[in-house]
Amino acid sequence: MATPGTASRRAETLASTLEKGAAALIAFAEGLSDSDWQTKVPHDGRKVGVTVHHVASMYPLEIGLAQKLAGGGVVDDVTWDNVHAINAKHATDHDAITKAEAIALVRKNAAEAAAAIRAIGDGDLDRVAPNSMYGNAPLTCQFFLEDHAVRHSFHHLAKLRATLKK
Repeated sequence: MATPGTASRRAETLASTLEKGAAALIAFAEGLSDSDWQTKVPHDGRKVGVTVHHVASMYPLEIGLAQKLAGGGVVDDVTWDNVHAINAKHATDHDAITKAEAIALVRKNAAEAAAAIRAIGDGDLDRVAPNSMYGNAPLTCQFFLEDHAVRHSFHHLAKLRATLKK
């Protein structure tokens, strides 16, 4: 792990990119009407507001898995079926989430995720381990971060913009 306050250039880039995505998602969410917030995303079924909250809720899980990889561990207990079940339960449990609550959670969890990324050193970003989410393919910690926590807000923001034509 990196020395506190001395993030590597790569870790800083990853963390800054995550922060930019979260900021874009927040700015988008802040401009939504109540009707927009309740709109269901096609081919997904979750409401726009639930999706914003979902991104915030997943940051800690995604970072925890990345930290496991960075520490020399293996992701051997997470499948896409698990992910889909977690997402479905989240959608049910948070169906009535307010815009203020979701945005606050994005801010909090994105800041914590970025700080955690900044604490990962280059050697740990380069660690390769089997990953059950990808058929046990050996992947780097950096790839996992890029494909999950770092891109998550961008991925859903594109879907939300397409849904609302904004």
